[in-house]
Amino acid sequence: NGSEASPSFLLAGLPGPEGAQCWLSIPLCSAYVLAVAGNGAVLLAVRLEPGLHAPMYLFLCMLAAVDLALATATVPRTLSFYWFGSREIGLGACLLQMFLIHALSAVESAVLLAMAVDRYVAVCHPLRHAAVLTNGTTAKVGLLALARGIVFFLPLPLLLLPLPFCGPRALSHSFCLHQDVMNLACANTTPSVVYGLTAILLVMGLDALLICLSYVLILRAVLRLAAWRDRLKVFSTCIAHICVVLAFYVPLIGLSVVHRFGKDLAPLVHVIMGNVYILVPAVLNPIIYGVRTKQIQRRIL
Repeated sequence: NGSEASPSFLLAGLPGPEGAQCWLSIPLCSAYVLAVAGNGAVLLAVRLEPGLHAPMYLFLCMLAAVDLALATATVPRTLSFYWFGSREIGLGACLLQMFLIHALSAVESAVLLAMAVDRYVAVCHPLRHAAVLTNGTTAKVGLLALARGIVFFLPLPLLLLPLPFCGPRALSHSFCLHQDVMNLACANTTPSVVYGLTAILLVMGLDALLICLSYVLILRAVLRLAAWRDRLKVFSTCIAHICVVLAFYVPLIGLSVVHRFGKDLAPLVHVIMGNVYILVPAVLNPIIYGVRTKQIQRRIL
């Protein structure tokens, strides 16, 4: 009938009878508990183990903190929908959640790039590693990653805030994403479309390109080694990081493809892909590094 001064949106949930929503939330709640426990354990292990006070593990702490923040910004609100039927979310809360998701994803992408550079220096210039990547430099990189995420993605909610929202306001996911909210506006969204695409390409796109470039250089340096045993030993130091990169970028690309080409897909696909994007990195990252790092295993035990 028209737009409201402060509209609200309806979160999407898993399809099923109303009485079964609580049971459907069990896998989501279990994944969230695993994410909190795993990333909290990694943070505590690195904090208590002096041998882990090195740039690579400080970056891992940043990764764990970002995963915790990202999961906490979305999953509790989703669980309140399943458990208490609280499906509506106000415009302000939705835009804040949207900003946190995109900004924290940008921070995680930057941390993964910094970890790739750390691996590149460690493999290709091992004698300079301690001098180039100090703890002070690591802290500055973390602050720069946070500042970049805020600067690039703060305009997204500001561009959507003055737009009118009329008609159905049902979201495709159980949380607020920029493209999802933007599609519900009944006004010209060209500035928001252009800026959102530019920000994604300049942040996640550029980071992914630089990560690929770093591993091309690492692979070239590894192949120069004469013995296969030496090649495997050197490259094995990068396996955990490669798995973490895939755990972040594969769901991100999958969610983008679903948004772009999945308009005719079942709503269940959108809901599942959204939760996979949020929870898979948060659950897998501490498991990957816990398996690959004996010091973390020992300290957790």
